[in-house]
Amino acid sequence: MLENFVTISMYLPIAHVLVLFCLKVKNYISLGGPHAGIASVPLCGSAIFCRLADELIKSEIYSDYVQDHLAPSGYIKLPNAIPKYLEKCKFLPKLNNELPQAKNSTYKERFSSLQNLILIMFEHDTVLVPKETSLFGYYSDRALNSTIPAQQTKLYTEDWIGLKTLDEAGRVKYISVAGDHVKISNSDMRKYVIPYLQG
Repeated sequence: MLENFVTISMYLPIAHVLVLFCLKVKNYISLGGPHAGIASVPLCGSAIFCRLADELIKSEIYSDYVQDHLAPSGYIKLPNAIPKYLEKCKFLPKLNNELPQAKNSTYKERFSSLQNLILIMFEHDTVLVPKETSLFGYYSDRALNSTIPAQQTKLYTEDWIGLKTLDEAGRVKYISVAGDHVKISNSDMRKYVIPYLQG
């Protein structure tokens, strides 16, 4: 058994995969992970070039070429293209057990066996869109202007991966800290992360 696992942001796929497929993990601590998906490609910022590149990439995000060659494309979830996301996105729909015809009970069993799931969102995150994805929250269907908390998503209400099971057992900690993407202060690290790393 791996006692504790800490994942930082874009390393979510590796950590999440390890929990679901490989390892028995006691505590899973996620710092700014894109758990429910992201609606924008993490690029260089808000300059005009970056915005144009983002729009160009998003227009082809579910093509086989982009899915095979651009790592973040595996967890891009465009709210206005959910059917295409479910059909063509090669990673996140499987990981979050979203595919209607391919639910995997093992994912739920392994994920809900965690002793603690610590989800940390950065209040001023400029990389994850929306930032609430760190807490399994996301945009409402087809909307890019309002988010819903994890507890209002189908992933939670239908308990696709065991998040609801964990939460109802009091084993999920939803934490919001000040700062930009994965810029956690020493005091917040001591308060929210270190206690779960101690034996």
